[in-house]
Amino acid sequence: MSYAPAPRDPKLPPIRINLLSDTQTRPTQAMREAMARADVGDEQIGDDPTVNLLCERVAALLGKEAAVFMPSGTMCNVAATLAHCRPGDEILAQATAHIIAREGGAHAALGGFQITQLQGDDGQFTLDTFRAALRPPTRYQPPQTLVSVEQTANIGGGTIWKQDVLVGVADLAKANGLITHMDGARLLNACVATGISARDMASGWDSVWIDFSKGLGTPIGAVMAGSRDFIDQVWRWKQRLGGAMRQAGVCAAACVYALDHHVDRLADDHANARTLARGLAQIAGMQVQQPETNLVFFDPAGAGVSGEKLVAALGQRGILLATMDGRIRACTHLDVTAAMIDETIVTVREIMRAA
Repeated sequence: MSYAPAPRDPKLPPIRINLLSDTQTRPTQAMREAMARADVGDEQIGDDPTVNLLCERVAALLGKEAAVFMPSGTMCNVAATLAHCRPGDEILAQATAHIIAREGGAHAALGGFQITQLQGDDGQFTLDTFRAALRPPTRYQPPQTLVSVEQTANIGGGTIWKQDVLVGVADLAKANGLITHMDGARLLNACVATGISARDMASGWDSVWIDFSKGLGTPIGAVMAGSRDFIDQVWRWKQRLGGAMRQAGVCAAACVYALDHHVDRLADDHANARTLARGLAQIAGMQVQQPETNLVFFDPAGAGVSGEKLVAALGQRGILLATMDGRIRACTHLDVTAAMIDETIVTVREIMRAA
């Protein structure tokens, strides 16, 4: 049995508008030039100056003592739980969180952890729901060790956890002896949308990471931050999971460039997402979740068209999307222009009218 995604049908026209994910971004020419100029060394022994610069900047950005450069955000989540928890420990997270829904069961397979699914709307749980899930220590149940949140909540619609909820969850966790972990895959989207600094948003969270290969447009990389002791433990797990990346400054240079040039422009992606949602909502029968950041979830079933059929029809016209948990997800990013958004709205309207 193959677990790889089905290859795109070669008979389909070339992709002109790629709304599949912000992971589809490609490095800009200026980013490629920064990568080519990168000063490099051996990351394994702390001798890559560009990696060191990146980690120092992200640690400062998030208000933490230290940071480590990782190949992916998924590896950040896995390494974090492996460093924080022991086999048999319990992790609490919202039911649609990435660590539950999109990481291949890695936390159970590699760490022997049990993840308890907390229910809640839009990919989030409330403080009351978290409080109700806590229990006194007992030999009959696993130790509740860690609580995790995903900022922004992907399957929830790219929703932003409110700052008072983040503070409340972190405070309640600490009062009950739990470690706090923030999956910050789109944390900077949340910061740009709210005006809250990354340092403030990550305050109270023992570990937090940001992804550079989504809206920030790099070809690879995420950086996780926390205490020096925690990062030392993550390094051990990084070694176990595959080791250092050697002259990784070539990749780290893209991330440094993104910090300098691609953060503020996330607001453009948010504006394009709002435009797309507004246009789709004007189509009779279309159910659209209003976006808070760069993700737009919508469902054409009310107009008598399945999501799969609409995605297929758009693919025939060179517009790439996909269904996710029963809805269509469109993701705006660096390579999606306002003109592409307008064309997508017109094309969806034509397909729906014909159907």
